[in-house]
Amino acid sequence: MKSPIHSPAAPKPLGPYVQATAAAGMLFCSGQIAIDHTTGKLIDGDVGAQTRRALLNLAAVLSAGGASLHDVVKTTVFLVDMNDFAAMNEVYAEVFSDAPPARSTVAVAALPAGARVEIEAIAIRQ
Repeated sequence: MKSPIHSPAAPKPLGPYVQATAAAGMLFCSGQIAIDHTTGKLIDGDVGAQTRRALLNLAAVLSAGGASLHDVVKTTVFLVDMNDFAAMNEVYAEVFSDAPPARSTVAVAALPAGARVEIEAIAIRQ
């Protein structure tokens, strides 16, 4: 059995998908970019600022599903430019300072809304 998760504190999906799906005691979170949920627009700022906002959006989705960033066991980070890796990684390391999850980071040709970074996650529901 699976159930959709929605948080009004995170941006609405840009297509036919849910913010997260709960199944088998886990949350499978769709990728989050740096959209401000109140305006529906991508925030201004460099990849560090976009990383921080994407993680805030991810935290809101996790919270709606009964989890937190501390419950994340795996992330995938998508970057438009691997030259942004160090700046993204600096913010990511601040947020996941204790027992960081497993992670993959891949370069992509483009992301929705002109974002520079997108982060998806899998978490264990407590």
